[in-house]
Amino acid sequence: MALLHSFEKSGNTLFKYRGQIPVFLFILVVPVLYFTDTSWMNQNAYNTLVLLSIAISLTGFIIRSIAIGTTPKGTSGRNTEEQVAEVLNQTGIYSMIRHPLYLGNYLMWIGIVVFTFNIYFVIIVSLAFWLYYERIMFAEERFLERKFGQDYMDWSLKVPAFIPSTKNHIKGKIPFSIITVLRREYSGVLATVFSFAFVDHLRYFFHTHEFDPYRISSYALLAALIITLILRTLKHHTKLLSESGRS
Repeated sequence: MALLHSFEKSGNTLFKYRGQIPVFLFILVVPVLYFTDTSWMNQNAYNTLVLLSIAISLTGFIIRSIAIGTTPKGTSGRNTEEQVAEVLNQTGIYSMIRHPLYLGNYLMWIGIVVFTFNIYFVIIVSLAFWLYYERIMFAEERFLERKFGQDYMDWSLKVPAFIPSTKNHIKGKIPFSIITVLRREYSGVLATVFSFAFVDHLRYFFHTHEFDPYRISSYALLAALIITLILRTLKHHTKLLSESGRS
């Protein structure tokens, strides 16, 4: 098998199982937290790193929200099981970056990794993320190239893959919809808050050998869970979050 085809095949396989990445992070974070030395940290350093990690993840969520909230149904912007694209997104955030959802994913998860306070883990996860998603992006772009031909080639030549650029920004044709974001992103937000709480409680346990259910992260997780249950109920049992022409 030619290397080109091998990359595409592996990329399509990884695309289907990209949702399993958090499972491996949860496994790895246990020994990372256990062996990470935080004795050098004072309260100011701790607070700074906590705020930085939350800000990074929040930035990732905002990027994902912009992409999802301005994406019409049947495009390459919100497919989950296989490559799907009836329309090529070329305006809005897609005029600044070809893979905004993957950038958003990276920032959301690297924020959690930063919360471990282990720089080596941040570097390792960043490299692993790039190796993993590089194949996925390659397979997706091969699909889009075959689907849209020269239109895709012209777009890809002027829009960067992963680092946003406002040089060729084109105003989006689809207005931003907060309803779409509420309908599609609540599970991702819950997973992110759960991950922060998991790291926080695990680190506290390793330091004190006790479990404290009344930590701030516990209340944040409870709030995220309640919001998720409300939005999930509205999505599946009412039409309040339904929209025409949106995925």
